[in-house]
Amino acid sequence: MKELLETVVKDCGYTWRQGQVATYIPELAKARADATGIAVCDLSSGLSGAGDTDFAFTMQSVSKVVSLALALSECGEEKVFSAVGMDPLADPFNSIMRLEMDAPHRPHNPLINSGAIVVLSLLPWKESSQRIAAVSAMAARMTGRKAVAVNEAVYLSEKGTSDRNRALAWFLKSVGNLEGDIEDILDAYFRQCSLEVTCEDLAVLGATLAADGTNPVTGERVVSPEVARVVRTIMATCGMYDGSGEFAVSVGIPAKSGVGGGIAAAVPGRMGIGTCGPALDRKGNSVAGLAMLKRLSEELKLRIY
Repeated sequence: MKELLETVVKDCGYTWRQGQVATYIPELAKARADATGIAVCDLSSGLSGAGDTDFAFTMQSVSKVVSLALALSECGEEKVFSAVGMDPLADPFNSIMRLEMDAPHRPHNPLINSGAIVVLSLLPWKESSQRIAAVSAMAARMTGRKAVAVNEAVYLSEKGTSDRNRALAWFLKSVGNLEGDIEDILDAYFRQCSLEVTCEDLAVLGATLAADGTNPVTGERVVSPEVARVVRTIMATCGMYDGSGEFAVSVGIPAKSGVGGGIAAAVPGRMGIGTCGPALDRKGNSVAGLAMLKRLSEELKLRIY
């Protein structure tokens, strides 16, 4: 596996030149555009990696998988999906237009910004510090780390430039689809997106979902098999922003991307995969990550549909 991953990084490493780092969050613009890494956590043989496996980046939208798993575990499927939908969206992840146009003004799924904000509001904690502590603890359990910390510089940068997310939250509140203190909920959201990981962490996270909720590194039952199944399914249909359909055809496995450059993927019963590459395409997905996942899926015949 190690040799295969090294070949994948070598053959796909140049693709970062086709993208650019996110700049709408100023701190993300400082990332190394050429950083390229991949890790696989095989349920049988363990963890392997190649490239920039120690490169740290913030989870951004990959963290929505964590908060969704937490909300499903704490609140139940019925409550979560009465507040957010399950449908993919052909619009950008921060679209206001679709949220306003489609009654009952409910976010289409939990993996777009409006949906993730609503999911956080459902958690049974009243303050931002409590919410982020719970999300961070779930991230640690899913990745097998003792702790997953917030990158304070990214958090502050994100908090200071997130007018679009504030607009989404206030619109949801205006139509009765978001309860609680808006700034407090958004603070937890900004901190959640700023949780810092490596591609190895994302590989273990993906493997936890692939193993029906049991972390293969620690042996801990993190979430139930049903929660793991639901999260994988939402990843499969909605995880790659408005590029989810194309990804399903070209790669064929459940995955979730983030504008920090990470992608976490879960191949049920086989492995988790984590990639990093801060240079993004126009839809917000890592260019190098997409190329490496496509290559690995072809080499190992990972497609599940």
